[in-house]
Amino acid sequence: MGTINRIQSSPLIDVAVLAFPQRTASTIYGMYDMFKSAGRDWGLIADGVPGPELMRPRVVATHGPTMDIGNDVRIAPDCQLRDCERPDVICIPEVLIPPGTPLAGLFDEEIAWLVSCYRAGTTIATACSGALLLAEAGLLEGQEATTHWAYCDVLAQRYAGIDVQAQRALVVSGEGGRLLMAGGGTSWLDLAIFLIARFANVEEAMRVARINLIDWHSIGQQPYACLARTRQVEDAVIADCQTWIALNYETPAPVAAMVARSGVPERSFKRRFEQATGMSPLEYVHTLRLEEAKQMLEASALAVEAIANEIGYEDAGFFSRLFKRQVGLTPAQYRKRFGSLRGVLQMSAVSS
Repeated sequence: MGTINRIQSSPLIDVAVLAFPQRTASTIYGMYDMFKSAGRDWGLIADGVPGPELMRPRVVATHGPTMDIGNDVRIAPDCQLRDCERPDVICIPEVLIPPGTPLAGLFDEEIAWLVSCYRAGTTIATACSGALLLAEAGLLEGQEATTHWAYCDVLAQRYAGIDVQAQRALVVSGEGGRLLMAGGGTSWLDLAIFLIARFANVEEAMRVARINLIDWHSIGQQPYACLARTRQVEDAVIADCQTWIALNYETPAPVAAMVARSGVPERSFKRRFEQATGMSPLEYVHTLRLEEAKQMLEASALAVEAIANEIGYEDAGFFSRLFKRQVGLTPAQYRKRFGSLRGVLQMSAVSS
């Protein structure tokens, strides 16, 4: 998609950062500050003179003049939705609710405003769990989408017809590419940089990235995800097998061992297991093993072959291929990225 280049005399890009009680201040004002800095801060640093601002961010909300949001922070939105002119861009960085929480009736006014603005030509960008509002609004039907890895299952299961791209850190969808979604955590930084590139210019986006030391999440969000999804199940037989396999995942022929433990015919067991957990028994074993492998890669110096054997894989090559496919990095790449982080944090804890 081509960059929209704008000269200094062009009107400011109007960006609305949507606020509601289920939000955190850091994402609201983090995006606000990023957009506010576009065009201004590079000149301040390089020449001592602020450059012309390119974007006009505003915090908008259904109610005001103040509101309490996540972590007991009180904010003062710049305007209420009913008084807000249609913006060029709307940003929804997150919805701070547990993954399984129903959204029906929680955001009716916000969703009606989003749909109206989108139909009138506004670009809507979400990060983290903010994509849930687009899904609830019906804007993602037949579209590719992403969200925080912990909410991807909910997005796929609750809203049929959405092609959830759990491994991707940024997805562009919708008519004219006007629906932008980033994954979890600090991927809102990627989203802000992407929007500056699109609506201002690429060079300015690069400058903002340099000022703020932003490292694009090119590897996606899968390396950060917890692969072992836990789900409370009502099937007592399957729940018992879940508890047992969590302590015995390295067992040879683990699926056969669970079948024997259950006393249920193999075909029925596999059907009941997938119905209860959302995964086949073998997939479930693989996720448990890979989560343990991630911990061992971070915290130990064991060779990859030794880790593979320790968690139940005789073929280290198969383990490495499976790890790369599920996690998005090779075992060695994962150790380099996350092992060094754990080491730094451990040193900090010891020295404190």
